[in-house]
Amino acid sequence: MNSTPNPLLALAKLPDFAQIRPEHIEPAIHELLSRCRARLAEISALEQPTFASVVVPLEELRHRLARAWSPVSHLNGVMNTEALRVAYNACLPLLTEYYTDLSQSEPLYHAYQYIREHEGAKLDEVQRAVLERALRDFRLAGVGLDPPRKARFKAIMSELAQLQAKFEEQVLDATNDWSHTVTDAAQLAGLNAAIVEQAARRAQQQGISGWVLGLDQPTYVAVVTDAASPVLRRLYYEAWGTRASECGPSAGRFDNTPVIESILRLRHEAARLLDFPSYAEYALADRMAHTVGEVTSFLRQLAMAARASATAELAELEAFAGRPLDAWDIGYYSERLQESRFQVSQEELREYLPLPRVLASLFEVAERLYGVRLAERNDAPVWHPDVRYFEVQSAAGAPLASFYLDAYARAGKRSGAWMDDCVGRMQMRGELTLPVAYLVCNSLPPQNGRPALLTHDDVVTVFHEFGHGLHHMLTRIGYPSIAGINGVAWDAVELPSQFMENYAWLHEVLARTGAHAASGEAIPEAKLRQLIATRSFQAGLHTLRQVEFALFDMRIHAEYDPARGSRLYELLAEVRAEVAVTRIPEWNRYPHGFSHIFAGGYAAGYYSYKWAEVLAADAFGAFRGHGAFDRATAARFLDSILARGGSRDALESFVEFRGRKPEIEALLELHGIARPKAA
Repeated sequence: MNSTPNPLLALAKLPDFAQIRPEHIEPAIHELLSRCRARLAEISALEQPTFASVVVPLEELRHRLARAWSPVSHLNGVMNTEALRVAYNACLPLLTEYYTDLSQSEPLYHAYQYIREHEGAKLDEVQRAVLERALRDFRLAGVGLDPPRKARFKAIMSELAQLQAKFEEQVLDATNDWSHTVTDAAQLAGLNAAIVEQAARRAQQQGISGWVLGLDQPTYVAVVTDAASPVLRRLYYEAWGTRASECGPSAGRFDNTPVIESILRLRHEAARLLDFPSYAEYALADRMAHTVGEVTSFLRQLAMAARASATAELAELEAFAGRPLDAWDIGYYSERLQESRFQVSQEELREYLPLPRVLASLFEVAERLYGVRLAERNDAPVWHPDVRYFEVQSAAGAPLASFYLDAYARAGKRSGAWMDDCVGRMQMRGELTLPVAYLVCNSLPPQNGRPALLTHDDVVTVFHEFGHGLHHMLTRIGYPSIAGINGVAWDAVELPSQFMENYAWLHEVLARTGAHAASGEAIPEAKLRQLIATRSFQAGLHTLRQVEFALFDMRIHAEYDPARGSRLYELLAEVRAEVAVTRIPEWNRYPHGFSHIFAGGYAAGYYSYKWAEVLAADAFGAFRGHGAFDRATAARFLDSILARGGSRDALESFVEFRGRKPEIEALLELHGIARPKAA
């Protein structure tokens, strides 16, 4: 028998990633769930429940289980292997069953009601928020259902967890499965040296001549924006846009069509069990926006505001190209037009944006705003040699939080960028656990002894994810269920991240960030000003694209009819006819790779990006007249938004900071979009 301690059962400050193996996962989760259920039985049997005897231990159980599952879920996303995937999927139904049982427990629900009735007046604001959030979650999980409906709801949640994992797996498999071999160097014209060098190394490793281009996100973006060959651009557009579908180069091999249909059917059924007319209405029950009509009205208002600009931008782009443009040409000619107009390009900027300088600048922004210090540590266990670990300290040097940075694309790592919870903050019974975050990006790795070189788009992404990280790390809430991003309305959770993006566009920040990787020469002032001027370039087209995604997401969840199925492409065609100005080929299957809504937390919630962008633009406007680094304004943002977690209604927090409700004008002004005049 193996007597080696299971690293997932240890309660060290940080997960011991070097020791975690797939075979540890199921035994650890089984043991922890057994302990949790035993403790729940004790708590549920209490005759006179109190906040201290019920709520506090339940918060502790939540925290303990999350600390074991977080590294497993994280590794599944960044170091995916078949063995890890099997163990991860085996645990999903176990965890879903436990959490559903917990949230459908009538004894616990009644205990929380009893505590609110008998102790509510004595509790502080944060404790009352813990109670109210939990009571709402009980109701949304079907605590009031009869036994057959409860059992069905529980079965649906379990099946959905597995389907959503399968969706993400098939996107990852389709991405990893496809590559393209180039034997004629002329086909690589326009691509940056780092992409070409990476492709040459991959070909050498495979023992073939030429260059092997993968479908990782940096390569895809580089091809569709910079490859001079229209044949290569179309090839990549099709490979990316048909991933995990019945179309394209991997047609049918990783097809998410039946997965999507099942997810939508089950979400709708779950919502109907709880007497919501649709999953969209169910999802909006705990958000700032309360109805489908409110969301669709907001999105259509944005579309109306952006349409004139978008139409003019497309016409200008096609005039510049001298012909009507196919979808795989838009990115390429947009980049060329931007270069022509502003004499600056993303690829040119790479040489001036080495990751070490970007991080130093980012950390300086946080230090100037919030008075914190950031220091790299080399004593943390990591899951890959590229991963770095940093500590966030107070001005006096006391530790406040920490985070991992996993910056580079690689095989077995899902695409995109995200922040996630490694360890949540907990402060109860006189003990304090400091928060730890994962910050994950997918930029090109360092090559030939040079540091990683970022595009400015990459820089904006790093600032964005760090904004999420600050929300998680600077919380002052001690109850895990509402600390950091937990318990925050989903359409407000992007506020801190999009707020931080503004600093990636400031002249004084970019001036300190930009330095040539080889010579150390500062980024030329003219280039700096030209880069900043690109912020509103094609803002109308970008806005309509996001509105298209968001309106499609909301409609497929709001209008689902079991008798008709998803009507996925019928609804998508209607949305495009209403809001889009670019022409998308009929065979494009972007929903099959739309992990945000089919595998992530954005189902009936993709509108949150634009909703929170309004909040962020308006919040940043509070600094106007005081300076972007005004400490008094930043302190109010920290106190009202970042530190509060889910302890208060998101709108109340915004109003406390801004002095009024959010207004859309700040966002339109930021992007140079004029609001249409009323007829």
